[in-house]
Amino acid sequence: MYPLRFEPIFQRYLWGGHRLGEVFNKAIGEAAAAESWEVVDHGDAQSIVREGEFSGWTLSRLIAKFGNEILGPELFTSITADEIPDSLRARFPLLLKFLDANRNLSVQVHPDDPMGASLVPPDLGKTEAWYVMHAEPGAKIFAGLKTGVSEHEFRMAIESGNVESTLHHITPSKGDCVFIPAGTIHAIGAGLLIAEIQQASNTTFRVYDWGRVGVDGQPRPLHIESSIEATNFARGSVVPQVPVSIVGTPWERLVACEKFEMNRAFIKEPMTVGGDGRCRILAVTGGSLELSGDPCAEPLVLADTALLPACLGATTVRPGASGVELLEISIPSCR
Repeated sequence: MYPLRFEPIFQRYLWGGHRLGEVFNKAIGEAAAAESWEVVDHGDAQSIVREGEFSGWTLSRLIAKFGNEILGPELFTSITADEIPDSLRARFPLLLKFLDANRNLSVQVHPDDPMGASLVPPDLGKTEAWYVMHAEPGAKIFAGLKTGVSEHEFRMAIESGNVESTLHHITPSKGDCVFIPAGTIHAIGAGLLIAEIQQASNTTFRVYDWGRVGVDGQPRPLHIESSIEATNFARGSVVPQVPVSIVGTPWERLVACEKFEMNRAFIKEPMTVGGDGRCRILAVTGGSLELSGDPCAEPLVLADTALLPACLGATTVRPGASGVELLEISIPSCR
C-alpha cells in the first residue's frame, strides 16, 4: 500500500466559476465548475486512483478489498456493522472537495445521521467544515441563524421572501475555518474559494435560492418542510474556529468532532505524518511537498490531495523550497 492520489470529479452547478482551473490548475475544461471532489465514495461518485499498482481502482473497490489496511481495523469494523443499511455499509465516511463560489450558494441545511438514515434511500448525515483558501473583499459566509430566531419567525421569513434577514453572516479572511454541524442553516457567499471536509453525504435541503432560476429557466426546487425538520433552532450563530496549538507539534487543531478532526500546519522541514493506526487525508493549501512512497512523479502542489492508508505507518513529508501549508483530516478512533 502507498499514498493514494485520485482523479478529481468536477460538479458543474450554476453558482460555479473558472477559478478551480485558473487558481488551482484543475483540468476543468472551458465550462465553469463549482466543485472538485477529491476523495469520495458515494454511489456513482467514485474517486479513481491515478498512479501505482492500484491505478484505475475506485475507492469503493479499494475499501472492499483492503478495508482494514486503508481505514484501520477499528474504523473498518464500525462502518461494516450489521445495523448499517446496505447502501451505507463499507463506504469511506468522508468527502473532501474544493469549491469555487462565483455566486452565492443556496441557503440550505443538512440532516443529522438519524434523519439521513430515515430517507429513501438512506444517507449519512452531513456535518462539514470549510477552510477559506481565498476571499474576495466583502465576501460573506452565512453561518447559522441570528440569536433568538425561532421556528415560527423563520417560517414567516420564508413566506415573505425575507430569509436573509434571519441569517447570521461573517466576512471571512484567508485561513479562517468555519465548522457547520448538521442542522445548521448556512450558505457560502460569492467570491470564496473553499476546501471542505464533510461526511460522505450529498443530501441537501434548500430553503432559499436568492430568487434565481436554474438552467431550465425555472426556479430550483425548495425543500421547506424538510429544512425546518432538519434545523437545530437552538444552535444560533456560528463564528470561525479558534485554532488551538497541539503541544510539541507544528499542528494547530481547527476542528475536533465525532465525525472528523482537521489540523493545519506550516511546515518548512521534513517531518512524519501518521503512524497511529488511522488513515488521514492531506490537502495542500499553499506551497508544495513530496510524500515518501508516492508513485506519482510530481510533488503535491496547491489544491492537491492524498489519502494515507492506516497501514502505512509514519510517512515522511518533505516540503518544497518555500515550505508548505497543509491540512490533515483524520477520523477519531471513537466515533
